[in-house]
Amino acid sequence: MLTVKSADLKKVKIDTLAVPVCEDKDIHDDPALAAVIKKAFDLKEFKGEKDDCVTLYSLPGIKARRVICRGLGKVEKVDREALRTMAGKTVKNCIRQETADLWLAVPDGNVNDLDALAVLEAMQEGAYLGNHLFDQYKGDKKKKALRTINFRVAGRAVRKLRPISRRVAAVCEGTTLAREWINIPSNDKTPEKLTRSIAGRAKKQGLKVRVLSESQLKQKKMGALLAVAAGSQSKPSLVTLEYKVPGAKKTIALVGKGVTFDSGGLNIKTGNSMVGMKADMSGAAAVAATVIAAAKIKPKINLIGAIPIVENMISGHATRPGDIIRSYAGKTVEIGNTDAEGRLILIDAISYVVKTYKPQYVIDVATLTGACVVALGEKIAGVFSNDEDLAGAIISAGEKTHERCWRMPLPEDYKELLKSEFADMSNIGSTRWGGAIAAALFLSEFTGDAPWAHIDIAGPAYSNKESAYCGAGGTGFGVRLLAELFNRLAK
Repeated sequence: MLTVKSADLKKVKIDTLAVPVCEDKDIHDDPALAAVIKKAFDLKEFKGEKDDCVTLYSLPGIKARRVICRGLGKVEKVDREALRTMAGKTVKNCIRQETADLWLAVPDGNVNDLDALAVLEAMQEGAYLGNHLFDQYKGDKKKKALRTINFRVAGRAVRKLRPISRRVAAVCEGTTLAREWINIPSNDKTPEKLTRSIAGRAKKQGLKVRVLSESQLKQKKMGALLAVAAGSQSKPSLVTLEYKVPGAKKTIALVGKGVTFDSGGLNIKTGNSMVGMKADMSGAAAVAATVIAAAKIKPKINLIGAIPIVENMISGHATRPGDIIRSYAGKTVEIGNTDAEGRLILIDAISYVVKTYKPQYVIDVATLTGACVVALGEKIAGVFSNDEDLAGAIISAGEKTHERCWRMPLPEDYKELLKSEFADMSNIGSTRWGGAIAAALFLSEFTGDAPWAHIDIAGPAYSNKESAYCGAGGTGFGVRLLAELFNRLAK
């Protein structure tokens, strides 16, 4: 879908050409483009300011039937996200206009502090992600994704820039795969179905896949995971995906929360709070899609994806508040609230990968707490870590991908909140305050000695409104972040 080409605009027939424009600096060297941009600026409604947009038709001197000029604003304000947004909005606009093929003119040379490779990468990400549609449940499929998106660059730059397309496509395909898993409703996404889907997609990419069934989970004494699944007719599983590189010196274990629907258990959620709980497996989707993408981009690091998959429901078999369960690590946990279930399935999965694979890094990704959304809003993930370098790498990776993360504290004295009179610990804090911190501290008790980070994506995992390059629903948050993180940790 993404191609990098050189084209003489005076000779090559193009249906739709989109041109990013800065209000205070020419970022294109081609005289034919310069003439087009001048015509756009001659119109009173176009100044090149951010989100300015004008469409010109049948211009003399070039073979493009339609040229869309879209403003970026002042050049000093242009960053990767501005370029992603411009490309994504352009693609979405073309989808509405039923355009099949689009050319995007890539600025020549550096833009602000971004080199040509960074500019192209950002534009390709925005275009690919903006071209994703989730319409499998609609009878009348009014919109169609673009068939091809061509990125027009100077002839001398094609050979240098073309290889980036493969990586961008692989990572963005992983992001859209995560989105699709998240968007599938829970009746079509029981633990059994999600397990089969993840395992099937992973095997197609040549990954080693292992699925621990309910009976095997019982044999391994994963009491915390099984406690969450106890109220559902659907059977739980723990899926592990392995990507290994000969000679790799480091192994990263990724653990993703996979609750396919969360009723809250016997501490049942209110009706409004249950809406959207199909997305409570967004961490699992991000982890699975990331490892599948890694099989294509081939980072020089070993990866383990551990995905505990359950449904948190109500029945006569459901775990009760006040029950005490024994985790895989051997620690007992008093259930203070059955709606604090994500941390229970995570501790067994984390303990399992630490013992089995002895990774150099452990990172869990989860829609874990509403408290984190209260703290950081719906667009920023919270990062809790016992390692400064790992936390810093995650935050800097998020700055590049615009999957923004904020470091949160892990104060030692807050562990007092998790004390239980009858078990080794409680699964919730003794106060309503600091819920995201208490949840992270709970997880930290099961991570062993490895550098560990917990990424709470409860806010950015799902959006009720579409954005520049994402439709309403699952965002796939975490896939691009983790793929970028691999570059930093593999060094």
